[in-house]
Amino acid sequence: MDKKSHWEKAYASGAPERLGWYQQHLQTSLELIEGTGIDRKARLIDVGGGASTMVDDLIDRGFEGVTVLDLAGTALSLAQSRLGGLASKEHRFEQHVTPGGVRQMYLYCRFQTGFSR
Repeated sequence: MDKKSHWEKAYASGAPERLGWYQQHLQTSLELIEGTGIDRKARLIDVGGGASTMVDDLIDRGFEGVTVLDLAGTALSLAQSRLGGLASKEHRFEQHVTPGGVRQMYLYCRFQTGFSR
């Protein structure tokens, strides 16, 4: 099974909170981001963010340039559905993290650590 298939299968249940690595809110990451004093208009990217609520929390705190990068389109769709009308305030890219894959400069980047075998 390739990596994309692995992650699509993991999110196919539609209930990310049932996955072992899911956290309702990523408080430590949020505190680190806010502790930098970064401008609310700065571009931020959550690599491997998938169905995480990080994007929700950043938008709620007034951040405007949030991007979520994930290999699993299913995970991104779950987040988009959860965000409803706020989904237009973030950008989603369904792709693997590769050199040259993302061609924008970001002020802050958060990487998820859950990589498949």
